[in-house]
Amino acid sequence: MARKQVTLIFPQHLIKEPVIYTMAKECGIIPNIRRAKVTESVGEVTLELEGTDENLKRAVTFLEKKGVKVEPVVGDVVS
Repeated sequence: MARKQVTLIFPQHLIKEPVIYTMAKECGIIPNIRRAKVTESVGEVTLELEGTDENLKRAVTFLEKKGVKVEPVVGDVVS
C-alpha cells in the first residue's frame, strides 16, 4: 500500500457533497483527514490517502473531474 498527502480545495457548489466518501468507495482508497477548513464559499481539506498506486491515481483523477483542485502536500513522502 502506498500513501500520499494532498490538499483538496472544493468550490462552493461541492462543499455539501460527499465527494471524499464517494472517491473512497469508487477508487478503493482509505482517506484520513489531517486538517479541514470550511467556509460558506470554499472548503479546504488536507488528506492522507492510502491505497495502491493505481487507485491513488484514479482517486486524484476522480477528484479533478469533479472540479476539486488537488495539490500535493510539500514534503510528501510516498511509502
